[in-house]
Amino acid sequence: MSVNGHVIAVVGGKGGVGKSVFAANLALSWLQNFKQRPLIVDLDLNSLGDQNIILGQNPPKSIVDVSKLPPGPIDPKILSPFMLNAPQGYSFIASPRDQIVARDIDIDGVTRFLKAAPSIFNLTVVDCGNGLDPIAMRVFEYATAIFVVTTPDVIVINQTRRVLAKIQELLFPPEMVQIIVNRFQPNSLLNPQAIQKALGRPLFGALPEETATCDSCLAKNQPLVLAASNTPIARAYGDLVRKMQQTSLLENLSKLKNKPTGLANKVSAAGGPGLDSGPAGSAGGASLAKLQSGIDPWTAMKIRLHQGLKDQMDLMKLSTDARDPKTQAVLREKTNKAILDLLQQEDQALIPTREAKSQLVKEVLDEALGFGPLEDLLADDSVTEIMVNARDQIYVERAGKSQLSKVTFSNIQQMRNIIDRIVQPLGRRVDEKVPYVDARLPVGSRVHVIIPPLALRGPTITIRKFPKERITPEKLVAFGSMTQEISDFLRACVVAKLNTVVSGGTGSGKTTLLNVLSNFIPESERIITVEDSAELQLSQEHVVRLETRPKNIEGEGEVSIRDLIKCCLRMRPERIVVGECRGGEALDMLQAMSTGHAGSLTTVHANNPRECLGRLETLCMQAGLGLPSKAIKENIASAVNLIIQQSRLTDGSRKILYITEVTGMQGDVISLQDIFIYKQEGYEIVKNKSGKEERKIKGRFVPTGFIPKFVEEMEAKGMKISRGLFQAK
Repeated sequence: MSVNGHVIAVVGGKGGVGKSVFAANLALSWLQNFKQRPLIVDLDLNSLGDQNIILGQNPPKSIVDVSKLPPGPIDPKILSPFMLNAPQGYSFIASPRDQIVARDIDIDGVTRFLKAAPSIFNLTVVDCGNGLDPIAMRVFEYATAIFVVTTPDVIVINQTRRVLAKIQELLFPPEMVQIIVNRFQPNSLLNPQAIQKALGRPLFGALPEETATCDSCLAKNQPLVLAASNTPIARAYGDLVRKMQQTSLLENLSKLKNKPTGLANKVSAAGGPGLDSGPAGSAGGASLAKLQSGIDPWTAMKIRLHQGLKDQMDLMKLSTDARDPKTQAVLREKTNKAILDLLQQEDQALIPTREAKSQLVKEVLDEALGFGPLEDLLADDSVTEIMVNARDQIYVERAGKSQLSKVTFSNIQQMRNIIDRIVQPLGRRVDEKVPYVDARLPVGSRVHVIIPPLALRGPTITIRKFPKERITPEKLVAFGSMTQEISDFLRACVVAKLNTVVSGGTGSGKTTLLNVLSNFIPESERIITVEDSAELQLSQEHVVRLETRPKNIEGEGEVSIRDLIKCCLRMRPERIVVGECRGGEALDMLQAMSTGHAGSLTTVHANNPRECLGRLETLCMQAGLGLPSKAIKENIASAVNLIIQQSRLTDGSRKILYITEVTGMQGDVISLQDIFIYKQEGYEIVKNKSGKEERKIKGRFVPTGFIPKFVEEMEAKGMKISRGLFQAK
């Protein structure tokens, strides 16, 4: 028959406080007073066998054996061979006596046992040891109460404070933690009031100092509650368990533990009414109380916590100054502690569960030091682009397709704070005078921000994420973006120093392909990259990276792509890689390609190779030199050897559609010849990872039969190119 029992976790503030003795005698006192069989579990995997000495038992099986039980329901019949049922009326599961055996414990198996124990025993007391290791944390998850044992000793009190702080950091409810003072002496300088003040928590009980009785019982391998039932300390244990019963401690904690989450289900993903006014407590905004009126309690609590942090810490300055990862970790820990302290002042009825508190702390911490509700999207590897249209409308791109996210911002000011956190470390700004900016995140993702008055619905943020792992040619082949033969051909073209332009539309994968091509450059060559926002991730050592700089607040100090290209020409580059040509710098790039910097690479926005040439011509005209159209075309024809057209297809996939050679001029027209093309052959229905059917484009890469003119030059340099690669199929 199933019972509705409780699990009590016992942990010590420091070694030697007597928590193992306490755990055993607490369970046995429960047995004496309420005639209910308790279970004692020794999960102290550092001491390994203290409970055996205290209880005078030596079971052949241990908790490690219990953890190895096969998946499935655990009942008394299954558990019986692994525990000792003592004649005195208690059950006992021991710890292993060997450290090597202890390492073999299965934490998931322990979890299954902890779930089943309350349905078998009215009371399960678990000796969790002195440390807050993963096993102890798992016990806490399923415990009704956590008893922390300390002694009236300054050093022990200090260590107990550390344990309590860790438990608080893990967001277990304060009511769940009960403090027991062991070996208490009435004449001690550390009286209950002093200990309570030092720990900042009330005491649940105190056990008197009886060294002789305890030592005598340990020497006989007998628990003192059974062997010395008439002593003051045994009676103190009886008072303790009766107090637990009279105060309905375990029943009340169980109700708290099982209480419906209420607002716990409300997270930032669910959104809610937001604020379009200034920050809480700002000089130009309304008062905090006014800001909180008309919004849901969850958001109001977050605003109060933010205001409390603002009063305690200058997070904007600290997070800007703390560039070092170790310093950032310390700052995050301090901020987390401050949030937990502020949380204690809030109405706990709004955050009744640990899950609710954990979610609230995470949201506030992300907004204070990270990128708020965008943190989870940035951490999601399946998301390749984040598009914030408005405070309450955020789209993401997955597998090449856009979808509306459930994530929203709480208010406009939260968005502005996160925007400032992105741009300030880069020395950039965005305000009414300069209402748009290009920036990058610390991980390299590209960010574009535009704010009112240009953006009518509020700040707009677009983040182009880049994979944490470098995209390799092998991965592009696996994705179907190109074939292995094409990959080998492009590698040969880069090594042979062909000037290459990657053409494509927005989001087609131009930068990713440029990155792959750049990594084909031999290690021995000096490479200089020029970008608006540094995005390229080259694996070579001999690399110089240059990045543009916008105007300062006085409208001066701008450094453009053109300026950087001119600079890099004086830096002895063997290869120049320009992230994207979108202005007059195209002419400077072509000049560099034609004057001793062969093998340079760049990207251009265009829909096909022919449009790419027209786009380059238009960009060259923006240089303002008044060159005639024919001269520009001749310059393009002599400088560019290869155009690679990258596109995103309707099914979201990204592929190379054309690899085209620039063969020269015919009259006033630049001649092009396709080498490889991607030929679409219809659609097929496939199932995605979630089991839904999708239409995918069918197609294959085919050579046109044209052998490029530069193949002979490549062969003259000793490179072997199979002519069969270009045969039409």
